Amino acid sequence: MSVKNVLFLVACAAMLGGCAVFAVADAAVTVVATTVKVGAKVVGAGVDAVIPDDDDEDAKKE
Repeated sequence: MSVKNVLFLVACAAMLGGCAVFAVADAAVTVVATTVKVGAKVVGAGVDAVIPDDDDEDAKKE
């Protein structure tokens, strides 16, 4: 194998390593964003369950 081929393989391996790092970082950001979104929905549902809603009383008056 010539030096030129070895350098080409090393360069390709280095580029693929960067793609792998980006893919892992992107997956981590996606997991965190999904966790925050689900957490916000759970907190919102809990707040809606605890705080009474006045819309029902307004509908009964009409």
